Amino acid sequence: MRTEMDELVARAQEGHRGAFDELVRRTHADTYTLAYRLCGNEEDARDVVQDAYLRAFKGLKRFRGEAQFSTWMYRITANCANTLMSKRHKHRHDELPDTVEDTDHERDPAARADAMALRQDLEEALAELSPKLRAVVVLRDVYELPHEDIAAELGISETAAKVRLHRARRQLKEHLFPRREDQPLGEEIRAS
Repeated sequence: MRTEMDELVARAQEGHRGAFDELVRRTHADTYTLAYRLCGNEEDARDVVQDAYLRAFKGLKRFRGEAQFSTWMYRITANCANTLMSKRHKHRHDELPDTVEDTDHERDPAARADAMALRQDLEEALAELSPKLRAVVVLRDVYELPHEDIAAELGISETAAKVRLHRARRQLKEHLFPRREDQPLGEEIRAS
């Protein structure tokens, strides 16, 4: 059974510009959010989104519909972000909101300060990851995509996606919870 999105894709593939415009309207928020999380700033995210939709428009006839259009856009967006970040050779970071929506944090200044400090530490840790590792972490831990979908989106094997995720999480852990010099190997500093 074809969905409304499938119909829009089919019409866009036939050359109906309005159908493609509607696909953009329906997927833009998610595409931009992914680009922003991968690039870490608005300007780069806008460039990535523009490039992603341009690539999608040019390659729409090759879209076979084996995945949802939004999933296809995730892959294109991740590839565009990776290309941009590789060109710049900079490791930017994901900006997390400055507000804490948990009411306990809002009422407790110490808890709010702890949350803000953790957020800053996480931003720094993400900034140190390579774009390839950051992409896997964002797709898995933020978008909760399964390894199979991550592999498809990034054009890598499922094993490679799992390895990258493991490496990224290990690097994040090392950054967030460094081992003290006087601490025996294997013992970790635990956050309370």
